[in-house]
Amino acid sequence: MNTLNELIGLALKRAESMGASLAEVRAQAIIAESVRADNGVLKEFSRTLRAGIGVRVLYSGRYGFSATNTLSKEAVLKAVENAFSAARASEEEVKPAERPSLKDRVEASVKVDPFTVPEEEKVTLVLEANKAALQVSKIRSAVTNLGAFEDFRRVMTSDGTDVTVKATMTGLMQLSVALEAGVMERMHDLEGAVAGWEYIKSRDWASFSKEVSATAAEAVSASTPPAGKFRVIADPRLIGLILHEAFGHALEGDLVYSGASVLAGKLSTQVAAPQVTIVDEGVVDGGYFIPYDDEGSRKGRTVVVEGGVLKSYLTSRATANALGMPVTGNGRAQDFASAPIVRQTNLYMVGGDWSLEEMIEDIEFGLYLTGRGAGGGQVDTAAGTFTFSVGPSRIIRKGELAEMVRGVVVSGMVLETLKGVEAVGKDVKIRTSVFGGCGKEGQTVKVGFGGPHVRIKEVTVGGR
Repeated sequence: MNTLNELIGLALKRAESMGASLAEVRAQAIIAESVRADNGVLKEFSRTLRAGIGVRVLYSGRYGFSATNTLSKEAVLKAVENAFSAARASEEEVKPAERPSLKDRVEASVKVDPFTVPEEEKVTLVLEANKAALQVSKIRSAVTNLGAFEDFRRVMTSDGTDVTVKATMTGLMQLSVALEAGVMERMHDLEGAVAGWEYIKSRDWASFSKEVSATAAEAVSASTPPAGKFRVIADPRLIGLILHEAFGHALEGDLVYSGASVLAGKLSTQVAAPQVTIVDEGVVDGGYFIPYDDEGSRKGRTVVVEGGVLKSYLTSRATANALGMPVTGNGRAQDFASAPIVRQTNLYMVGGDWSLEEMIEDIEFGLYLTGRGAGGGQVDTAAGTFTFSVGPSRIIRKGELAEMVRGVVVSGMVLETLKGVEAVGKDVKIRTSVFGGCGKEGQTVKVGFGGPHVRIKEVTVGGR
């Protein structure tokens, strides 16, 4: 860390001396650990460390970016020179918006550093959880993965910002495969938190893994749903997934400015039902820890939809100026080797007044859709369309949850879907993951998503 802190100052001074009208230097160090068991056998115990410096300069009205993972003065000074070369070669003019200069150092709360926990304790936990998953009837394969990482980032800019953020995260993922009469059903789930080993110790992971297997075993015998348009209730995980993929990306300022968003030109218009309020927030319970973005801008609470009306887009410094909007703190980079682009942080729907029981009781026939175990999907942000494979779900019949259905696929127009929201639940749940993240333009970043249970008047449902 001392080396990184020394080099980031050196890079900033060199960029200023070479004539950058704005210089932005980011230092990062990441420690990641993975412990994986497959069918009762320990298959992986790995720990990796990555560190480096990224430099972005604004020169003659154009951005240039370069990075190095060689922590020497010579390599960092060369990265600065390469950033200027990239700026000279660029044809895209940029004018970053002004924002307050900030100096801060923040760390997410951690009680027990996961990297100080004995290796034997981690191996035992993973093997026991994996064994529990295999004990369920019909389960033919089980993979259990424990993950932990620590991410240290510091951003210094020539206009006076110097912010440092440190986040630690832990979690566990379970994949179980059930087989019956030649039919196979894969079920996965994961739980994680911005926290240390205390989070892992607070959970019964054997029960968690066993329950994932039990869902797979039930689903393998289930039928596919009827095809058609139905009244549905989406659980917090699914509404979060739909919002993130089909609506959240359409809020990102670069897509709005380029016209590749269904939300372009729709500020101050009704894009959802009056019960719907949607927020993108940097620090929130259950989500990832993003008090500042990778341009050093504060990421607070951005209300993007209020009472169904579109209030804001998500912006970086450059897109804020292009759109004539404030900087919302959404300039994010995968790591030191990537330049910031506009990304979501923790996007979620604000809770309402309904209980799940109240939502279900007057539905004669519909579906209760779950995001747990959801597969992939397709989204067109310009057209506002989506198609998702959701997790094992249930029929709603005469006001009660009935049999499970598998292979459920939902599709629709995101604005029509949001305008069809009839009821918003009280039970908001936001989640994030130590495994993977959200991808865009080849970069993957940690995000959070979620909301409450939501009842929607009509969604197109099919089976795969």
